[in-house]
Amino acid sequence: MTVVLHPGKVRAFHTMRSPMRALSIALAGLMLVSASAAAQTPVPSEHALLHQVAGEVRPERMRADIEALVGFGTRHTLSDTQSDTRGIGAARRWAQRQFEAIGRECGGCLTVVTPSDTVTGARVPTPTEVVDIVAIQRGTGDPNRVIIISGHIDSRVTDVMNFTDDAPGANDDASGVAAVLEAARVLSKHRFDATLVYAALSGEEQGLLGGKILADYAQAQGWRVEANLNNDIVGNSEGQSGVRDTTRVRVFSEGTKTVETEAQEERRRYNGGEVDSSSRNLARFVDAMADRYLTNFDVEMIYRTDRYGRGGDQVEMLRHGFPAVRISEGAENYDRQHQDLRVENGVHYGDTIDGVDFDYLGQVARLNIVSMAALANAPATPLGVTIEGAVKPDTTVKWQAVPGAAGYRVWWRPTTSPQWTHSRWAGSATEITLPGVVIDDYFFGVSAVSDDGYESPVVFPGPAGSFVSVGDPAPRPAQ
Repeated sequence: MTVVLHPGKVRAFHTMRSPMRALSIALAGLMLVSASAAAQTPVPSEHALLHQVAGEVRPERMRADIEALVGFGTRHTLSDTQSDTRGIGAARRWAQRQFEAIGRECGGCLTVVTPSDTVTGARVPTPTEVVDIVAIQRGTGDPNRVIIISGHIDSRVTDVMNFTDDAPGANDDASGVAAVLEAARVLSKHRFDATLVYAALSGEEQGLLGGKILADYAQAQGWRVEANLNNDIVGNSEGQSGVRDTTRVRVFSEGTKTVETEAQEERRRYNGGEVDSSSRNLARFVDAMADRYLTNFDVEMIYRTDRYGRGGDQVEMLRHGFPAVRISEGAENYDRQHQDLRVENGVHYGDTIDGVDFDYLGQVARLNIVSMAALANAPATPLGVTIEGAVKPDTTVKWQAVPGAAGYRVWWRPTTSPQWTHSRWAGSATEITLPGVVIDDYFFGVSAVSDDGYESPVVFPGPAGSFVSVGDPAPRPAQ
């Protein structure tokens, strides 16, 4: 083939003897390629199921959840574990009962487990059992592929070691736990190819302890965690300035992988990938779900692992090599976070339920639920994605076939573009050459598409973008 298909252009190689003949062949080739692509490319369409699950969210149920959690007085990790009415133990048992009730409603589709560890550390001065409450909805086709939603059930006041005073934790993070429970209520009514995991984590305020326990458990189970959507502080819409914004939520994602080896770092620094980790492309996927399925609600992608100098349980997932993002409200009110309950100079401090906007929380829950359903219905993300094309006018992209994929889409974009801008349908092939698309000028990726049009996140080539962490030697640059 002598046709080069460049984005927005058609041109012929200079090896053609006749410019007119070259142009004729180029145009004919373009028409053939376009006709072939049109015949094979699945027509983009919205999925009725995703609209349905978004419509099944009930903010009033989440209000009841937060009221119950606030009612335990404090949920500090070091608080009482024996009482049935106060402390972290009562809160954990309540969460477990909620998951069990949801499981009964779906005919036993949920398995509830309580992974735990006895911890001692800087914020845990005496040995303390830290327990996560986790519900597992096994996938029907690829159950080892796992999508996790999480929030932390523990709370705190100003002094992180104060486990006796009331710490309502309505927004931080009963709101995240309420979103987790609502996801379980909605999605348990449906069946998915991948496994869905709903996690209420403990010990976040004492050092991300519950996140590590869950990540260790996932690793021990041999789960292929494709996504962790960690919801932490997701229920407030009024910022510190008093301005209310109900239209946006922030999704934080790491740029370069926490588990990157020295050799992988060298390759990534040379060839790119700083903005294309699996977590970053997961964030792009969630952003696309908001654009397509939510009304007047936008994802603001933040190119950071978390808020500046702060952290959440998704950090422990990243330390285990799992793709993970943090979802947080668009406008935080710091007077309501990590504060003793008090009034000073007319200002009310403390994380109380009157600071939660339940309609806004409903939108956040919809975003999570739609994203989880779309991920779980899509094929697994492609493996072994590579690119070739150094000192060539064309780029070749290769990948390995994955179960459930009817075809694959190859993506590329200018290196300064935040979103994927060009794509080519590859059908069931596992290799495609993009004539005239110079490897030096673009970033590339591949997504897998099911026969009913569900599409995986885009996978950037090599270890920098792989959704499965693997070792990979750093190649020498072409001379």
